Amino acid sequence: MAQHDLIDYLTLVCQFGGSDLHLSAEAPPMMRLNGILQPLTDEVLDAETCREIILGGLKESQRSRLEQEWELDFAIEVENLGRFRGTVYYVTSHLEGSFRHVPEHIPDLADLGHGPNVERMCDREHGLILIAGTSGSGKTTTLASMIQKVARERGGNIVSIEDPVEYVFKHHRGVVRQRQVGADTQSFVHALRSALRADADVIVIGEMRDLESIRIAITAAETGHLVIGTLHTTDASTTVARILDAFPEEIQDYVSSQLAHSLIGVVCQHLITRLDQPGRVLATEVMTNNHGISACIRSRRFAQLPGLIQIGGNDGMHTIDDSLSHLLRHGFISLEDALARCRDKNMIHQANHQRQQAMRR
Repeated sequence: MAQHDLIDYLTLVCQFGGSDLHLSAEAPPMMRLNGILQPLTDEVLDAETCREIILGGLKESQRSRLEQEWELDFAIEVENLGRFRGTVYYVTSHLEGSFRHVPEHIPDLADLGHGPNVERMCDREHGLILIAGTSGSGKTTTLASMIQKVARERGGNIVSIEDPVEYVFKHHRGVVRQRQVGADTQSFVHALRSALRADADVIVIGEMRDLESIRIAITAAETGHLVIGTLHTTDASTTVARILDAFPEEIQDYVSSQLAHSLIGVVCQHLITRLDQPGRVLATEVMTNNHGISACIRSRRFAQLPGLIQIGGNDGMHTIDDSLSHLLRHGFISLEDALARCRDKNMIHQANHQRQQAMRR
């Protein structure tokens, strides 16, 4: 029998300031703290105990869905503790799970480390904004911060499609309708089609997963909606290529023209463990659509995008190498972390040399 239940472990994670809880068979409960995974307690959970703890945190309807689909994404609200996003799945026939704490306070974009150009994207009346990054890179928090900014300053009818609902928004000047896949709608595609008929001003897509959701998102951006969505990609050129690669070859020319016309910008982000103090810091690549970017997208010359971003400073653009070099020169991140994420290693080594020179002065 389990010595602790799920709430006990989630409470410990919050007390230590961690972001995630991982429960696995034949391993201790693990916590991610400042990006690093470490044991939460000394006890090792056997398979039956791990299963008991996880199932104890699920509603009956969630257990039934798990039995049918063998995996489950959901949100759990814990009194006096907050919200958590849970993912439960089977590993070698054993039930395991991961739980991420969703802070109640939604930071402003500037507090996250984003510049004015990202804030200006939210002021556009229509078009497509893409937030990209790997799992755990802060995409959901950036997305939430954008929604909050729009709700506070512009208002309108904001429809957010999520799986599951994580941050909970106030309506502010308009209405924010948060629809959860599996609870409020059958799929992202069904909810997207509904949003187009529901007089939505802003459509937020928690994850652009498949061809149909991407297609509807681009169409909505073309027809007068502001669309904000996320993708699991690592840089701007890969993000654009991923969008087009989702479509059959015979219509990619047409879709590239659509995207070239409707795209507002791409924000790619990484969260990196800080060198100077506990915590993590944001590194980004920001691409804003201008004449040169649009022409490259239309002709599918994606290899040229990094160069155009590098010279697009006047339009608020910067490459991931620009961001990493800045963080490295100021001592916020290590050389190793910068090299692991950069595109141009020579640029990073030059920034490290400048940092060393400054330290010797």
